[in-house]
Amino acid sequence: MGSETSSTNPARPSDVLPTPATRAGRDGLDALLARPDRAVIALDFDGTLAPIVADPEQARAHPDAVPALAALAPKVAAVTVVTGRPAGVAVRYGGFAGVPGLEHLVVLGHYGAERWDAVTGTVSAPAPHPGVAAARAELPGVLDRAGAWHGTWVEEKGRAVAVHTRRATDPQAAFEALRAPLAELAARHGLVVEPGRFVLELRPPGMDKGVALLDHVRGIGATSVLYAGDDLGDLPAYAAVDRLRAEGVPGLLVCSGSTEVTELSKRADVVVDGPEGVVRLLKGLAARLA
Repeated sequence: MGSETSSTNPARPSDVLPTPATRAGRDGLDALLARPDRAVIALDFDGTLAPIVADPEQARAHPDAVPALAALAPKVAAVTVVTGRPAGVAVRYGGFAGVPGLEHLVVLGHYGAERWDAVTGTVSAPAPHPGVAAARAELPGVLDRAGAWHGTWVEEKGRAVAVHTRRATDPQAAFEALRAPLAELAARHGLVVEPGRFVLELRPPGMDKGVALLDHVRGIGATSVLYAGDDLGDLPAYAAVDRLRAEGVPGLLVCSGSTEVTELSKRADVVVDGPEGVVRLLKGLAARLA
């Protein structure tokens, strides 16, 4: 597991960066620092740039996240937010629009099915999968039959629909009770279920954060990549970084640590303390590259 220990190289306090726990992670950080103009900085939103909250509609980026991104973005090839949220929602909740320094920010929403470009301020996306509307219509009955209606909250995401159990009396029990019935509902309508931190999301297959990240990094022609995430939906992005490493593109895996999900921390090169730790890392990179 990584840690927020400082680099062994002498540095001013504002330049202090975590020392990756793996050789691959150290190679990724070295490559990023050596050629920042060819580096992609990619980050999840909820739990990484924004603290997890009981009501997803109240999620907002950490107050220092946008200034840190704006300081770093002009020094690297690209800064990209990769999220399961609709791209436009992530832009609003993140406060990313119209920020000096973030003119070329890209938000890949719905696991890459949508793309928002700061330079145009527009979202591009294919037509919604018809199975999402069909599954959404059946959800109340499914939740009722599972005995898990009370305390759950359904989030309408346009191209997906998510059932949150964080506000249930026993969030984990509700989560486990809904796994099988929601998987059956998804399968009937050609969808897949993406589990997360007390949330089960029904969405179309064929797109995930790994596919989105690979396409983005390769499209830019980056020579290094940093990816930061916190939840199970970020594991495909971790796998994409591993694949890029195998192809000769160094990468750094960062986990925005929590006690709710530990799978990422076991695979990460660096583990930081939630969104606040992610912000410190971004500030450290910007200071080192100044």
